Amino acid sequence: MGNIQSNEQAWYAVGNADDTTSPSLLVYPERIEVNIRNMIKMAGDVSMLRPHVKTHKIPEIVRMQINAGISKFKCATISEAEMVAECGSKDILLAYQPVGPNIKRFFELKKKFPGIYISCIADCEPVLKLLSDNAVANNSETPVWLDINNGMNRTGIRPVDDAERLFRMMISLPMLKPEGLHVYDGHIHEPDLSLRQKLCDEDFRPVETLLSKLHKYTGRNIKVIAGGTPTFPIHAKRPGVETSPGTVILWDYGYSSRFTDMDFLHAATILARVISKPSRDTVCIDIGHKAVASEMPQPRIMIPRLKEMRVISHNEEHMVIKSYQAADLKTGDILYAIPFHICPTVDRYDKVSVVRAGNVTEEWNVAARKRKISL
Repeated sequence: MGNIQSNEQAWYAVGNADDTTSPSLLVYPERIEVNIRNMIKMAGDVSMLRPHVKTHKIPEIVRMQINAGISKFKCATISEAEMVAECGSKDILLAYQPVGPNIKRFFELKKKFPGIYISCIADCEPVLKLLSDNAVANNSETPVWLDINNGMNRTGIRPVDDAERLFRMMISLPMLKPEGLHVYDGHIHEPDLSLRQKLCDEDFRPVETLLSKLHKYTGRNIKVIAGGTPTFPIHAKRPGVETSPGTVILWDYGYSSRFTDMDFLHAATILARVISKPSRDTVCIDIGHKAVASEMPQPRIMIPRLKEMRVISHNEEHMVIKSYQAADLKTGDILYAIPFHICPTVDRYDKVSVVRAGNVTEEWNVAARKRKISL
């Protein structure tokens, strides 16, 4: 549960909070380091770990992982990939099928960073042909992972459909290098570990059948990248399967309350202030839609100081909370909130405030929040 405590002298408290504006997103490098070590330990082998950077989008956090021995990363945008490349990663996967102008941008990325192994995913014939045409035009052999849909029904091709034919096409198309299979099972979020493993194994069986067919056809073992945060410990036990957790780096209340089997620390909070008191048992704080991810049902935050709370309303700049402890709060009081969903919450901020030894010491740019850095 991220070592949640109910008093404001807990890990999240900031000694120089009076000098920190609100709402501010705070990150705690010492706790991030713990999460990185735990992630590596759970993966078993750092060479089989490919963390997703979409959660944080921050160069300093990428470098922390590189310093821990991680060399491969997964990205959702060209900007994220460029940010990771600038940090010195050796291997970058754009895990988002490029279409439209992003195909050109992808090859511009490869041209800008020729010493980095940069790959992408694809799930259909038209995109594979476009990638091949552009690879030929740029004289740039391009590694491609076939995106597999094993139950999430968002992107990818089902392993029992045309997947084998598409993989064979990848082999035949000029300047494409079939790298392996990309299998993201973000639909599996069962809290009970034994049931989560059962569902994960069931959904992976068709992938294993496909792998067997491709092995017979190619004569080689086919690489696989599988899972997100909830399933990466399960996939880590499969020989030759890379895993790509993301949320584990900062953790959030949604995952810590659901996946109690996973030992990670909350490493990000929102510093907020009471801006008004509509009544004795309600407070209005400055965590609006623009300060925390708002796609989830309420509560979208957990405030350790408030043992019981109910969100009455949530608007662009305001959140009104009802609690019997509201009577103890006054306008201007500081509260710390742990987001329910950290990934899109980070995307609300241009900068995060870095907390070391209980004080805000610096700011880090959320560099890949930009849709375009230079490419």
